[in-house]
Amino acid sequence: MFSTKNRVTFLQQFDFREAMFKMLSHHVEEAGCVPFRSGGWVDHVHIVCGLSRTLTIAQLVEHVKTGTSTWAKKTANGIQDFSWQSGNGVFSISQSKLAQVVRYVDEQKEHHKQRPYQEEFRELCDKHGIKLDERYVWD
Repeated sequence: MFSTKNRVTFLQQFDFREAMFKMLSHHVEEAGCVPFRSGGWVDHVHIVCGLSRTLTIAQLVEHVKTGTSTWAKKTANGIQDFSWQSGNGVFSISQSKLAQVVRYVDEQKEHHKQRPYQEEFRELCDKHGIKLDERYVWD
């Protein structure tokens, strides 16, 4: 998961947001990985995928961010100043939890009626025992 730069709501428009989710999955697949679901909300995205054995997570994230950022700037009705944050959060899941995580991604609109992205990210880090240094997370 990662957010837009400074959590700007670049994904506010429904059609653009849905097209972005499709582009995220396209770039995951283009990198040789298996996309299960891409989704999110107005200021961030979640990607649920299987990682190729020949690619690092950092390489995948860089490929996806670069490809989708370029697309966002060039597409019809694109956003010239579109940008992703420099960081990201990565969590592994067991195959038995895949459907539950996909459902979680599908329900982002509902999740974010109650809490912002930053709170969601903190909770996920806590749940997974990750100590978060907020000096390096929010750009």
